Amino acid sequence: MDSDEWDERYSGAEYQWKMAPNQFVAAQLADLTGDRALDLAAGEGRNAVWLAERGWRVTAVDFSRVGLEKGRKLAASRGVAGIDWVVADLRDYRPAAGAFDLVLIAYLHCEPSLRADVLGRAASALAPGGTLFVIGHDLANLSEGTGGPQDPAVLYTAESLRAELPGLSVLRAEQVRRTVGDATAIDILLWGVRASSAGQGG
Repeated sequence: MDSDEWDERYSGAEYQWKMAPNQFVAAQLADLTGDRALDLAAGEGRNAVWLAERGWRVTAVDFSRVGLEKGRKLAASRGVAGIDWVVADLRDYRPAAGAFDLVLIAYLHCEPSLRADVLGRAASALAPGGTLFVIGHDLANLSEGTGGPQDPAVLYTAESLRAELPGLSVLRAEQVRRTVGDATAIDILLWGVRASSAGQGG
C-alpha cells in the first residue's frame, strides 16, 4: 500500500488499532529508560504517544500525513508534548546516526530489500547502548495464525531479522502469540542492543 492508500485507511474517525499502545510494546518497554526514541512507521501514533507519556522525546515517522495528524490529536487529548511528527517515506528517510536510545519498528511490512535498508538505518541510529525493538507478523502466521499480510515475502522470521542486523547484539528474537478475538496471531519480537562502546559487541 502507498501513502494515499494509508491516508484513506486512516481517514475514518475511529483509530485503526485503538488508542492504546501495542501490547508487546507496553509490556516490554514499560521499564526501559532513556531520552530520545524513534518510532518508524508510526501510523496513528499510539506507541509514540505512550512513549512520550513516559518521558521520552519521540520522533514519529510515517508516510501517511492523515495517520500522523490523528497521532497529534491523540497526543493533544492526553496533554502529551515532546513528539516530533515527521511525514516521510522510509525509502528516503535517514535518521541521524547515533542519536536515539530507542528505535521502535512495529508492524512494518514491506519488500525485503526495503526492510533490510530500514533495519540497517535503524541500527545505525542507535546511540551506544541503545535498544532496537521490532514487533511484526511472523511467517508462521500464514499457516498457524490469523490476520496480517498474506504475502510471505513481507513477513518476518527470527533468522531473517538476525541476518539483517549483524552489527547488533540480539538479546531476543522469538515468536510471540497475540489474541485476536477468538483466534491467535503469531508475531515475531526482536530486542537488539548496540554495543555500549567501541570494542564491545555480541
